[in-house]
Amino acid sequence: MKEHFFWVGLGGGLGSMARYACSGWAARLFGDTFPWGTLIVNVVGSFVIGFVGTLTSPDGRWLLAPAGRNFILLGFCGGYTTFSSFSLQTLRLLDGGEWGQAGANVVGSVVACLLAVWMGHALAAWLNSTRAS
Repeated sequence: MKEHFFWVGLGGGLGSMARYACSGWAARLFGDTFPWGTLIVNVVGSFVIGFVGTLTSPDGRWLLAPAGRNFILLGFCGGYTTFSSFSLQTLRLLDGGEWGQAGANVVGSVVACLLAVWMGHALAAWLNSTRAS
């Protein structure tokens, strides 16, 4: 069990660094008046957790040790996705009177992330079903 803490911690650190890099990239590319980086990170993270979670499930195509699943699903995705950042940025938009942008951030994040996790799951389920017998 103790080794799982190491892998979750390592994954979380790498996920946090990836989030920082992606958010900076999005701010440089799109500007920082809307939290594009957080939205992109949450959608990509939702896809990854849906895809890897399904692909490495007990019925999945890839066998992955529990430590590996914890590294990716709990560590990396946990460090990478940013619901707390999303919440704070939405609150700041509301405090700034940017009700339309705050609403767009909430609706866009929820819809896009649910769609992304479903797409990741669906792709992995399809890959699982094409497994050679």
